[in-house]
Amino acid sequence: MVNVTELRPGNYFEEEGNIYQVLDILLNKTAMRKMVAKVKVKNLRTGAINEIARNSGYGIEVIRLDKRQMQYLYDTGDNLVFMDQETYEQIEISKERLEWEQRFLKGDEVVEITSYENEVLGINLPAKVALKIVECEPAVRGDTVNKAMKDAILETGIKVRVPLFINDGETILVRTDNGQYDGRA
Repeated sequence: MVNVTELRPGNYFEEEGNIYQVLDILLNKTAMRKMVAKVKVKNLRTGAINEIARNSGYGIEVIRLDKRQMQYLYDTGDNLVFMDQETYEQIEISKERLEWEQRFLKGDEVVEITSYENEVLGINLPAKVALKIVECEPAVRGDTVNKAMKDAILETGIKVRVPLFINDGETILVRTDNGQYDGRA
């Protein structure tokens, strides 16, 4: 058990049946009150981001999550199948749980699977992924007043805005945190 004021961003803890990741912490101390810790957390089971306020002295059990490198194999329709590259064990994760992440997954990609007590919580993607453009609008000449962008559809089916000089068949880097174009691969 640690005091709530000792939590740091990146810590994980379990409370009331939920598993949280600490995103940020703000300690507030006024003259006549105990210190109050306002902790911005992400619920790893639901993906919701909340703020929890606790008085100084409140004990929290910090936990460790298991992280394994696994290879994405295929989509079964309702689930995504991943394989441990050392033991060849395969697991299935519901597509509902990975709505955002599946936009950046293509076959044979290695990702980090996060779990706690054999319950899969999610996957961690690299900061950027290289994806190929399958369909792209042609550039319109003279449309360069501002930072001119056009729509492109990538091999995984997501639509991103790219600069005018990018063409069909090119491979680009896409940020996995916001789904935006980051550069040529």
